Amino acid sequence: MAGIHITDIEAAINWWRERSPSADGITACPEVLALAEVYALLVYCREALADEAALSGAARSAWLAWYAQTPDAPCIAICSTAQGDALCKGCGRTEDEVQHWPRLSPAEKRAVWRRITMEGTAWRFNRYAERARPGPGDAPPASAVQPPGGPASER
Repeated sequence: MAGIHITDIEAAINWWRERSPSADGITACPEVLALAEVYALLVYCREALADEAALSGAARSAWLAWYAQTPDAPCIAICSTAQGDALCKGCGRTEDEVQHWPRLSPAEKRAVWRRITMEGTAWRFNRYAERARPGPGDAPPASAVQPPGGPASER
């Protein structure tokens, strides 16, 4: 099983805080509390990845609810792996990642998203960034990670 990066845990906490704000300004909803425990352990142990299999049921459910509202595939419909490239110029995934995407776990998919976002070299982050923008009714990208140099709109 793949690890869940601390930035995804943080993004999920923030999503839940916005979705279920504290009525008294102090008490967090159960989902935030479950994810905060994972986050705190990562910080305390100076770890970047939480073991997906080791999450409590409440933390896993809360993380998966956040994950469900994130974009699934980074594809922008410009697939250069079909032309033989080992790494897609459009989305930044490897040929294996493109081919096996439907079988990847949510944590594995988020690890790929994190890598391509950190690299920031795929056309989805520069040349064709408008294809990656959410359309009406689409959820905005939930990655807390910015590509090097800031968001594509600032480059």
